This record gives sequence, structure tokens and C-alpha cells, in this order.
Amino acid sequence: MRLTGRIVFAIRAVAELVGNDGYLPLDVIAERQDLPADYVRSAMSDLRRAGIVATRRGRVGGYRLARPPDQVTLADIIRAVDGPLTVVMGERPDDLEYAGAAAGLEDVWLAVRQAERSILEAVTLQHLTTGHMPPEVTAR
Repeated sequence: MRLTGRIVFAIRAVAELVGNDGYLPLDVIAERQDLPADYVRSAMSDLRRAGIVATRRGRVGGYRLARPPDQVTLADIIRAVDGPLTVVMGERPDDLEYAGAAAGLEDVWLAVRQAERSILEAVTLQHLTTGHMPPEVTAR
């Protein structure tokens, strides 16, 4: 997995919404996380389409979580802004076939994919903002 700036910015921006009862303006989110507003706007647009954040226009508008923070995983956020979690050479690992001396490589890719998924699907925004990580993270 490659953690792009887009992914990290999206996670930071949506984490800023945890604990806010109302809508938080884009410029406030960007300022609090020291992020470029254009990147935050782009990420929030993807997150809105994925049903992770809700928006409201106007003077009291902005962004808020559309679901409780314990129901939004890092995997949800990554998929919303970047697509599938694991890609090997531009393809999904289970779409590749290996033979001969490299036949075991398929098992490695599947194990990497499973480990990545188990962590990213276990960690929620609630875990992230409280610092209390699930066993999938602390056991490593």
C-alpha cells in the first residue's frame, strides 16, 4: 500500500470532524490541520459521495460526519479517496497468476493484503482520535 498525501490529508481532515456537533467550515478544518484548502475540498467531495461526511451550504454550513466515528474505518476513508486498498503492479493481487519459482509470491501478496485490511478495517475514527487502538494494531 502506498500512503499518498491525498489519503493522509483526507484522514486528517475527517478526523477533525470527530466531536463536533455542528458543521465545521472547510477553512477551519484546513487551518486546524495545516492543510491546503483545495486538497481538503477535494477529499471532502469524495468523502461526501461515499456517505462519510455530510455537507451544508451557507453561513452556518460546512462539513460534519454522516456516521458515528466508531462506524467509520480508515479503510472506508482510503477507499473513498483512493480506491482499492492493495494494488500490485496496477492489478488486484487475486487477479494475478504466478507459476514456477515465483508461485509462492501469490501467497505473500494475499497475506499482505489480509494484514493490511485487518488493520485498516479495524481502526475507526474513534480509535484514532482517542488514541486507544484495537488489538489488530497493538498486538504488532
